[in-house]
Order: sequence, then C-alpha cells, then structure tokens
Amino acid sequence: MKLNFALALFILFVSCKGNSQKKEMSTTEISKEKKEFPVQKSNSEWKKELTDAEYYVLREAATENPFTSDLLKNKEEGTYVCAACATPLFKSYTKFDSGTGWPSFYEEIKGNVAYDVDYKIGYKRTEEHCATCGGHLGHVFEDGPDPTGLRHCINGVALDFVPAG
Repeated sequence: MKLNFALALFILFVSCKGNSQKKEMSTTEISKEKKEFPVQKSNSEWKKELTDAEYYVLREAATENPFTSDLLKNKEEGTYVCAACATPLFKSYTKFDSGTGWPSFYEEIKGNVAYDVDYKIGYKRTEEHCATCGGHLGHVFEDGPDPTGLRHCINGVALDFVPAG
C-alpha cells in the first residue's frame, strides 16, 4: 500500500512539470558571487523608499498573490517601469492577458531586464530582474504569443505605469 501511495505521489509530482517550465534560456548555474548593479543601496535604504509589498517582491524575490495587481487590467498606452528605480522595462503594446493572474508581456525593453537561474521550487526557471537595480520582477516562460513565443510573467507590485505622452 505504501509503495502504491509513493508511486502515485511520484507520478503526480512529475506530471506537474509542464513544457512551459523547460527553459533552454536558463543555461548558467547559480553564481555564488553577488552581482553588481548600477543602482546599489542598502536594505535599510530600500526599506525607506519602497512599500512593504514592493520590498518583499523586489528585494526578497517574493511573489505577489495572483489577480491582486491594479496593473493587471490596465489597457492604457505607456511604459511599465521598475517600481524601485524607474527603469523602463516593458512597453504597453507587448502586454497580453495570459490568464495567470500576473501582468504578462511578450517582449522586454532590450538591455533593461536581466536574467538569472532560479531553482527555488525544485527545477530550473529563468528569473527576471531589473538590470539597473537588481530588483526581482518575475519569470519568463516559453509559452507566450507571437512574435516571440515568450511570456514575461511579472509581479505587478514590481512595476509602475507611466502613461504615454
């Protein structure tokens, strides 16, 4: 009986790993050295500047609850910027409704989003962070729409929206 239960758990665990999680983009191993970013601040400085939710996501690499972001349904033209340092990250025309509960984009603003490998949930994912301050944004998956086929799944609390004009 125990063997059947263990086998059922194993099958359930293996089946949870979908194709969208297979990231060839994540080819480097986790680096032990701390990365340097153009904007460097102490934790106490970040805590003074960010809300508790922003600090938790951007500085501690947390994930906000799905369907809680005010930006999720935003359809205005403009630019999504880093909530910590205002670096432009995504253009509104690349945003789409992925149904996941987080703002999703098919393309980043080149050079403003950096990538790393994340094994926090037991398998390799591509983590995204701001290339200017290092703030955690979310993850990118290969199950998005054309023209890139990518889904940048971003925590809304990590973003601010700047309307066009």
